[in-house]
Amino acid sequence: MPAERFDFHNTQGQQLAALLDRPDGPLRAVALFAHCFTCGKDNRAARRIAEGLKVCGIAVLRFDFTGLGMSEGEFANTTFSSNVDDLVAAADHLREKLAAPAILIGHSLGGAAVLAAAHRLAEARAVVTINAPADPEHVTGLLKDQVAQIALHGEVEVTLGGRQFRVRRAFLDDVAEQNLTARIANLRKALLVFHSPTDETVGIDNASHIFLAAKHPKSFISLAGADHLISRRSDAGYVANVIAAWAERYLDMAADAQRADDAEVGTVLVRETRRGKYQQEVIVGAHRFLADEPESEGGMDSGPGPYDLLLAGLGACTSMTLRLYADRKQLPLKQTTVRLHHSKIHAADCADCETKEGMLDHIEREIVLDGDLDAEKRARLLEIADKCPVHRTLESEIDIHTVEAPAK
Repeated sequence: MPAERFDFHNTQGQQLAALLDRPDGPLRAVALFAHCFTCGKDNRAARRIAEGLKVCGIAVLRFDFTGLGMSEGEFANTTFSSNVDDLVAAADHLREKLAAPAILIGHSLGGAAVLAAAHRLAEARAVVTINAPADPEHVTGLLKDQVAQIALHGEVEVTLGGRQFRVRRAFLDDVAEQNLTARIANLRKALLVFHSPTDETVGIDNASHIFLAAKHPKSFISLAGADHLISRRSDAGYVANVIAAWAERYLDMAADAQRADDAEVGTVLVRETRRGKYQQEVIVGAHRFLADEPESEGGMDSGPGPYDLLLAGLGACTSMTLRLYADRKQLPLKQTTVRLHHSKIHAADCADCETKEGMLDHIEREIVLDGDLDAEKRARLLEIADKCPVHRTLESEIDIHTVEAPAK
């Protein structure tokens, strides 16, 4: 289901443009997303994170702050405090039309905004920041030498992200008056801090300040290799998946609400998301994730591919089987690591295969056995690896029966 229009009015009566990403299946929770400074609801990070959470059953409202994107008002008249007011207005609209947001998510300056707004949103139980500054005044660093000009003239046109904005002295005065550390210390909500250690716009020291100021429960996730804007699709997908898993501990998400109506116990449900060319939603009981193809194959690389999942099943079964055997025989096996690779080979190149013509599927499986094991025990473990149930299934004759089910 594509994102739906969900516009609302702020306290000044201006209409703010908003989009609601609503799950196709049961609604598990509602999240409110605050974008980065001068960005908008349609920027890549906001859109991709919302799409990832939607697959996990979490509805996400993202909107343009006053004076940005399709929202009414003048950006020059806004302040950090007015952004916080916009967030509260968005939460009020959600409460009235759908459900109050249980999760607040903020990217960059939006992260500082959700930290500042959290005490005004009683129903919110979890707060997430992504590459956020510990002090809203950090944004003045983006204005550089123009700060003095703004202070002198009261209003100056600046260039941010290749676009022109008018910034007034009131904005600088407002961020200078914020005491975000005190808000963080009195958050009284679960906190998850994402930050890239290589963020060149908002340094990692900001994450340390936020994390140390907060009281438990709190968690920190390093976004190694990510940029400030979370430009890579894989980084945004990772953020969404971690938020969904982390939030379950702090939100009342009933076990049956985590299952889609069609996903019965013992059944794997796969359905198109209609986003991208190949993306699929996979539901296994309470577990949800995406399957896709890499960008080089025309996909969005938002999840493992079909053969990746096949290899993962074999690898997991292999490792589990070896653990059961080692524990039963009291072998000193510390850890098992399985690496797998799928390819096509000429049947003529396979001496042990019955088929001698055409191409064959070939799986290369490499097993690392960490432990004080002699050669005889290692050889026995490799024999046991071939006896794992998935291995036997793949090598046996498989009957796949396909029928058409009525659409719902």
